[in-house]
Amino acid sequence: MDDVSDDLAARLAAGDAAALAEEHGLARIGSRPALGAYIRSLWSRRYFIGVLATSRAYARNQNTYLGQLWALLNPLLWAGVYLFVFGVLLDTSRGVDNFIGFLVIGVFMFRFTSSSVTAGAKAITSNLALVRSLHFPRALLPMSIVLAELATLVPAVLVLCVIVLITGEPLTWSWLLFPVAVIVQWVFNTGFSFILARLVAQARDLLNVLPFVLRGLMYTSGVFFSIDHYVGTGVLGSVLAYQPVAVYLTLARSCLLQDFPPDPLVWGFGVGWALLFAVGGFLFFWRAEEKYGRD
Repeated sequence: MDDVSDDLAARLAAGDAAALAEEHGLARIGSRPALGAYIRSLWSRRYFIGVLATSRAYARNQNTYLGQLWALLNPLLWAGVYLFVFGVLLDTSRGVDNFIGFLVIGVFMFRFTSSSVTAGAKAITSNLALVRSLHFPRALLPMSIVLAELATLVPAVLVLCVIVLITGEPLTWSWLLFPVAVIVQWVFNTGFSFILARLVAQARDLLNVLPFVLRGLMYTSGVFFSIDHYVGTGVLGSVLAYQPVAVYLTLARSCLLQDFPPDPLVWGFGVGWALLFAVGGFLFFWRAEEKYGRD
């Protein structure tokens, strides 16, 4: 026993503590875990992510008189404002037969992305006390936040579908693709939130820039006008039409509106953007795991 103690003391004196700890399965506090272990840790907490997301979604607007109705009223009010400004005053409805359905889908689905990335960007900075006090994979914070936005979207989607039906659109087989389009957009939103969460954690000034970026995306993604009609199909038109946010608006419209038949190329871009941002964003976020909460 003494020999063992003497050997340990000798190794510690020689500065071999790190190797000794590794031999006995110990890890440095605050170190970034291996990717495989990190993913397994997230998977083991999948039920917690779901509970955290539903709790966050339920807690929203609880202190107001109308409560959860604001999840429906907010996009409806914005759609009404945009309908008056861009449909009546500026008449951007040219090139679109069912402009009300076109606009409502654009507003609802764009708000899904904008609210997801706005909240996801603050996933670390708004939870610093939790990050500094508990050991857990930090990726569950942006994941639960975007999942909460998805839960909030569900009742709004039901209202959206009713509005589209009222405007004269028939029920077709393509409506069955709408939940798939929403899931693909949710995957993209999660990946985008991973990227922004790390960037904002390292440079909080970016939060002041984010609203301008989102406003620019809103005005260039065809939320309330047809890109093909106003920009054309040239290089600029293609860039605007196939950037991620515009793609997801087109996917949703292709499911619910007859004027926008499903296009395999758009679906390919939608799935491709989702995978690129989800995988790339997750890896980008994971690589800074040990830095969160240390500033």
